[in-house]
Amino acid sequence: MRVKGKSLRIHILGICGTFMGGLAVMAKRLGHTVTGSDAGVYPPMSTQLESEGIELMQGYRADNLAVKPDMVVIGNALSRGNTEVEAVLSLGLPYTSGAQWLAEHVLQNRWVLAVAGTHGKTTSSSMLAWILEYAGLKPGFLIGGVPLNFSTSARLGESDYFVIEADEYDTAFFDKRSKFVHYRPKTCVLNNLEFDHADIFEDLDAIKRQFHHLVRTVPNNGLLISPSDDSNVDDVLSQGCWTPTATVNTGASSTAEWTAANITAGEGEFDVYHHGELSGRVCWDLSGQHNVSNALGAIAAADHVGVTPDVAVKALAEFQNVKRRMEVKAVVNNITLYDDFAHHPTAIESTLAGLRGKVGEQRIIAVLEPRSNTMKMGVHKATLLPSLKQADCAFIYMPEGMTWEMNMEQFPTVQLFKTMPSLIEAIEKEAKANDHVLFMSNGGFGGIHQLVEDRLGE
Repeated sequence: MRVKGKSLRIHILGICGTFMGGLAVMAKRLGHTVTGSDAGVYPPMSTQLESEGIELMQGYRADNLAVKPDMVVIGNALSRGNTEVEAVLSLGLPYTSGAQWLAEHVLQNRWVLAVAGTHGKTTSSSMLAWILEYAGLKPGFLIGGVPLNFSTSARLGESDYFVIEADEYDTAFFDKRSKFVHYRPKTCVLNNLEFDHADIFEDLDAIKRQFHHLVRTVPNNGLLISPSDDSNVDDVLSQGCWTPTATVNTGASSTAEWTAANITAGEGEFDVYHHGELSGRVCWDLSGQHNVSNALGAIAAADHVGVTPDVAVKALAEFQNVKRRMEVKAVVNNITLYDDFAHHPTAIESTLAGLRGKVGEQRIIAVLEPRSNTMKMGVHKATLLPSLKQADCAFIYMPEGMTWEMNMEQFPTVQLFKTMPSLIEAIEKEAKANDHVLFMSNGGFGGIHQLVEDRLGE
């Protein structure tokens, strides 16, 4: 574990993001004086940071730097032209990125277990951190969500092990490499790979190139874990791999090293096999084939640090998932309201399939806000509506900035809405007892969960 060094005054720009907020907490725990600014200082992150004694500043202004920081850590959401960024540069203050600071001050000399991929990073890394915790290893972690088993997104931990959600998004305005190239993991899970982040990457090959940069950083005494049936991941590894590999697959007949079999209809139970030998049966509250795959990757990664699969299986029986991952927000008049982070067609489809397996023939109402930059650019316009096929009806809230139109002719169960009041009214009219209303967005969705709960409870 990292030993505290000289106490510094650290100022963080973009402090209320999950990643930067978690970094702030760890910097504080290392003994540094931490301040930060953000355009939106609001709960829950603001409350968490203030409870740590971290001073928060609303908005980006040059006079925020009057705290005279020894180091400014700049989040990747900020760019040139930002008032505070310009002041940092003009004053000649030392600055770095969040990923670089983490690598130098937290990850140095630790066994880093990284989970990368287009989908499932948050859930898989949460599973992995919990398995290590259950086994008594007391890992540190930094995750882009709040694992319910820990109720915090980041901690330093009490061992050499550190689990990190390895994001492929760019590092900072002055460092356009993916954040994960800074982490130098010894154990690395590549969950899957699809095209996303069209505002950053020109095409799928550009993403593959960044993933191969990550592969290049894994040592030859480490381990790369990947699905046996993902051609995009195979393309990445074919560019060169100098590390032992292990494969996972949810097909019982697969030749992968780690497989799942005897999966129940709702994916609430499944057997885990390692080299064809039964390791145990997972029984949990999660649903969806994607979560079975996430579990296999986490079990394989934990095995690499000595946690045997039978222990990992027992740990997953007590795994409570992550906030905003099929999270039940309320049950009103026998109508269940869920919140989920799904925003890519593949994630939307797998999330709905998981819920369908869990609720059987009961009705599902899908409510989607396609707010990501990739969605707004129309990259997924051909696959978005088909991804909603498991829902009995679907409502899409069209955010500002959408530059394309949807062809609705073949999808009569889907409706579009441009105002929040009209959307809420439609949900109220449609929802009936025993229905399941699934909200999906990678943002706050205008607080719609509470608004609908209040309306249904009237």
